[in-house]
Amino acid sequence: METRLDLMTNKLGAKVGKRVYAVNLAIQEAALPQSLLELVELRASQINGCGWCVDVHTKEATRAGETALRLNLVAAWREATVFTDAERAALALAEEGTRLADAHQGVSDETWAQVREHYDDDQTAALVSAIAMINASNRFGVITRMRGGTYDPGMFAALATDRG
Repeated sequence: METRLDLMTNKLGAKVGKRVYAVNLAIQEAALPQSLLELVELRASQINGCGWCVDVHTKEATRAGETALRLNLVAAWREATVFTDAERAALALAEEGTRLADAHQGVSDETWAQVREHYDDDQTAALVSAIAMINASNRFGVITRMRGGTYDPGMFAALATDRG
């Protein structure tokens, strides 16, 4: 299976990618650990089957200090003991926010209450935004068949600052 279109080398794709990266920089201004954002984005990417994004967020999570144990258990976080209640709330939000077509109510009131118990307004806005952005990014990757395995940590920052 070959990549259909390399959005990072395509002129318009690269322009859009830089703007997506800028949105992610704004999300990082919230007082949330980078590792939490990576776990949330990893879980959404697993659900959506985006190999490229799973590669990116596994490597960036490792760079942010995540352990192999926790990364290996993200897909089964409900059955694992290594996540805090706050992380569980964020992972539940990621799942429900990603599986909108599967749930008639979208994000449940129970999950929302758990998120609000652990995160302030800015942190909640950052989580919601991160989930929306990773789902959009997953669509880019899946539609164009971007394959995982070649991402180098920090690669996006280098591409975003490239004026080419």
